[in-house]
Amino acid sequence: MRAPRFNPLHLAGWLFADMLLVLALVAMGDQGDPLAAEAPTGPKATTSPKPGPSKTPAPKGPRAVTRTPVKVSLDAPPGDRATMREQLRKITARYEGRQAAFVLTFGHHPEPGLGGDYATDVNSQLAKARPDMFRGATTRDFWKGAPSGGHADLEIYFYTY
Repeated sequence: MRAPRFNPLHLAGWLFADMLLVLALVAMGDQGDPLAAEAPTGPKATTSPKPGPSKTPAPKGPRAVTRTPVKVSLDAPPGDRATMREQLRKITARYEGRQAAFVLTFGHHPEPGLGGDYATDVNSQLAKARPDMFRGATTRDFWKGAPSGGHADLEIYFYTY
């Protein structure tokens, strides 16, 4: 009986996987550094002899999304959109001036459908509560099991500038 011969075709899958890994590493290495936009470029020469209001420099580099979310919670009765907006303004006040890239909202409720509906309701009020912060942000609605409703946890991912 003859021993099976080595067939190079058996290595094709491994070669494909290795090439895909190299391609992924090259793509990740091609991304700009979002923190480089915040680094000072050096002293600026001023043209006016008297000091005036300082201007913030325009951001340089690619726009990126923070890796860690800002986690906030709100309590409002289901369907009470005015209270939802008020709570959203209150819990996001310290982040004013920043722009959200995407928001994950977890509606608490014993029933999945009602918890998802509550998260959808909260997300519908984001742009109304803070238009500059949530305009164009991507939102996702989720359910989180809980003994009662009327509560939501939000994970907000902001742009780096």
